[in-house]
Amino acid sequence: MMISPNFIDKFSQIAKSPDPDLATSALLIAKLEYPNLDASQYLDRLDEMGLAVLERLNEAPKNNSLERIEVMNAYLYDEKGFTGNKSQLNDPRDNLLNAVIDRKTGLPVMLAVVYIEVARRAGVTVEGVNFPGHFLLRMPYRTDTADYVDADLIVDPFHGGAILSESDCRRLLNGLMGPQMPFDRRLLMRTTKLQIIIRMLVNLKKLYVKMLSFPQGRAITELLLALDPSAMEELRDRGLLAYHLNDFSTALKDLEAYLRFTSRGDPQRREKNEEHAEIWEHVKALRRRVANLN
Repeated sequence: MMISPNFIDKFSQIAKSPDPDLATSALLIAKLEYPNLDASQYLDRLDEMGLAVLERLNEAPKNNSLERIEVMNAYLYDEKGFTGNKSQLNDPRDNLLNAVIDRKTGLPVMLAVVYIEVARRAGVTVEGVNFPGHFLLRMPYRTDTADYVDADLIVDPFHGGAILSESDCRRLLNGLMGPQMPFDRRLLMRTTKLQIIIRMLVNLKKLYVKMLSFPQGRAITELLLALDPSAMEELRDRGLLAYHLNDFSTALKDLEAYLRFTSRGDPQRREKNEEHAEIWEHVKALRRRVANLN
């Protein structure tokens, strides 16, 4: 799968804009899997859902933060039937917005995108929380800005929009990451829309690599590098994916650049040294292959 420079430029312009449209960005990503996708019909469906929530909010007696969440949850999870996909963890459709809207199930970050976009259309502010291993949401509980759970409501889009306390978040982190990762309240800070888009892409890339779908993984890596050309791990991965696809010249170029840029780091980091040794072996093999091709 080759991704065109025009597609990369279009995606980058939207995703890196001051206030990127999450739905449009996510549907562009989905076009890599569904080239003939008509994004407009899914944007229309989000508009319809947003209008339905707005109508219900207008009928709500208090329309405070808690009631907004209750209305959102009742509509999205009870009425429309959205739910977290707990049984199938290796399905690309769980990471693609059109499929999530069609099937009404997906991963936490994709259900969060649906929640954020429907809420936005209903005039409700909901923000993303880039929590490790499990994307969360945050709804401002009062008008003055604050970054932590004691001021805002933390919502789990994967589990029916459940409201989580700080203790719940601590338990969630421990269950996902183990005791070696200590809880820090900064983990509950709002994230940017660009970071949400990057998380969608990283999830997809990891899945494609796990599935040995290297052309798709390479295309996703191209988008990640367009968003952040300094992302050395993506440069490395693009090189390794090119290697698996027998594009030896590109693989050599990327892996040599990765070693050149990252060798300036801490020479005492054993993990990095071991990784560099492995990449260096790839580079030596690639140099021989490229020389034979010439």
